[in-house]
Amino acid sequence: MSRLKLTALQVLVGVVSLAIWYVFTTYPIFGKVLLPPFFFSNPVDVVKQIVAWFATGVIWKHLYVTLVEAMLAFAIGSVGGVLVGFWFARQPRTAAVFDPYVKAANALPRVVLAPIFTLWLGLGIWSKVALGVTLVFFIVFFNVYQGVKEVSPTVLANARMLGMNERQLMRHVYWPSALSWMFSSLHTSVGFAVVGAVVGEYLGAAAGLGYLIQQAEGVFDVAGVFAGMFVLAAFVIVIDVVVSLVEKRLLIWRPMAGDARL
Repeated sequence: MSRLKLTALQVLVGVVSLAIWYVFTTYPIFGKVLLPPFFFSNPVDVVKQIVAWFATGVIWKHLYVTLVEAMLAFAIGSVGGVLVGFWFARQPRTAAVFDPYVKAANALPRVVLAPIFTLWLGLGIWSKVALGVTLVFFIVFFNVYQGVKEVSPTVLANARMLGMNERQLMRHVYWPSALSWMFSSLHTSVGFAVVGAVVGEYLGAAAGLGYLIQQAEGVFDVAGVFAGMFVLAAFVIVIDVVVSLVEKRLLIWRPMAGDARL
């Protein structure tokens, strides 16, 4: 499927979904509006709200705050996950000792941690960053750990036979093996970094998209709530596109799907 056709189909899905939403919240069907506008708003009001936010400039401050929090959480959590993942994969004894503690920490409900981080770090950005880090770290950690463990024993044996030292093995064998797994986790981590920031803002903040959504919800402004969610979704998509561009640049050596040669 060509890129143009794929994009057209993706846009079509979005347009059809919005059209169904508009019809169900505007026109009576069998004598009744299926989705009451008071609870579901409608696409026209949501678009008007988004346009008003951008036209007045209200949204920029909140976008900036959420972007800073999400990017810090994404960067710290990703770097920590990569480093610890490599370390555990290369040190099986250490991994075995800490295994139950890592699993226990990963099992903790993140929403429960949010008030604790707020108590420790206050209502500033760092409590939101800390929550985002707990979401990002484990995703990246487990993928990098598995990626390094999945190195082909044959490739590893051949590399050692050629005289590669540990540094060369890390650069030419372990790192390329982990990259695909790592970027797969980063695509997921982008959304979780933003979720951590927004949930933290929702529970207590003076700015940010989560704060904006919480304020709209507090006055029963359903259009504002949906507008905040749409801006948030577009925000995540833009960041994910940036991650995809970096991935293509670093994994240029990887054959594309369906590009195998007989």
